[in-house]
Amino acid sequence: MGNIIVIVVIVVIAFFAVRSSMKHFKGEGGCCGGGGSDEKVEKKVLTGQKLGEKIIHIDGMHCDNCKNSVERQINKIDGASAMVNLRKKIAVVEYDRELDDEDLRKAVERLDFKVTGIENKQ
Repeated sequence: MGNIIVIVVIVVIAFFAVRSSMKHFKGEGGCCGGGGSDEKVEKKVLTGQKLGEKIIHIDGMHCDNCKNSVERQINKIDGASAMVNLRKKIAVVEYDRELDDEDLRKAVERLDFKVTGIENKQ
């Protein structure tokens, strides 16, 4: 009887561990201290006319909290509005004034993510 109880407890623990891992790997879980919140970052509206877009390639994002953190950080820059695509590991940044690539890089890397490239979108 004692063995059955131990086996049931192990199965229950394994079930919850696998379920949590599946959410994490789909980018829905709460890694990185995010708690798995569905809180969305409100899209920042540029005050001037859009001059162009830049694509920032970012390594190290794993979940919605990572995505939201990067969007918030880039949106703090005057003249920049970010939209992060977690699956493609990129941030598309619209801007209404000239932005220095190094400022964008520093903003993202301040969050301990790695910027692998920045390009102007055609």
